[in-house]
Amino acid sequence: MKKKISLKPGDMLAPLPCVLVTCSDGKEDNVLTIAWTGIINSEPPMTYISVRPTRHSYAMIKKSREFVINLASEELVKALDYCGCRTGAKENKFESMGLTKIAADKVSCPMIAESPINLECKVTTVKKLGSHDMFMAEIVAVHVDQSLMQKSGRVAFEKANLVSYIHGEYFGSKPKRLGFFGFSVMKPKTAKRRKV
Repeated sequence: MKKKISLKPGDMLAPLPCVLVTCSDGKEDNVLTIAWTGIINSEPPMTYISVRPTRHSYAMIKKSREFVINLASEELVKALDYCGCRTGAKENKFESMGLTKIAADKVSCPMIAESPINLECKVTTVKKLGSHDMFMAEIVAVHVDQSLMQKSGRVAFEKANLVSYIHGEYFGSKPKRLGFFGFSVMKPKTAKRRKV
């Protein structure tokens, strides 16, 4: 049996998605990097982002109660890092990183054209947690690059080259499929058909 070492409590969940979040206050648009994000409900589809109140985007999101989660591909890793290190209070990060704004369908803030997948979100609840406030939101629209759509209607996430974040470092995603939901309990006839 492997020996365990006990550490103090900390944010040791990994890997995490690392995304570019776009927001607007109606006059100014901004983009920031978020790693504290995930899915919290299926029906309705809901997500969250946790943002420090000191961040420039915090007031924008609190006022508008909208944001877009733009998933980051490996091609966007420099922008991902830059937008987490710089503040929109001092520069236009869209221009600095050459990110193209495109209109969303259901929210007033822009999406990033270079992102392979965009989630439009409307805030339902803001929860103060400590260092961060959590913005829980319903996903009201999803946009996917046409090149990722399969004939079956499945999104080929494995072709999006998405970035993950592990304690201060970015990692690419050249995934090796290890299984799929339900493979451990599937009937032999189904397994044969699926070529498991």
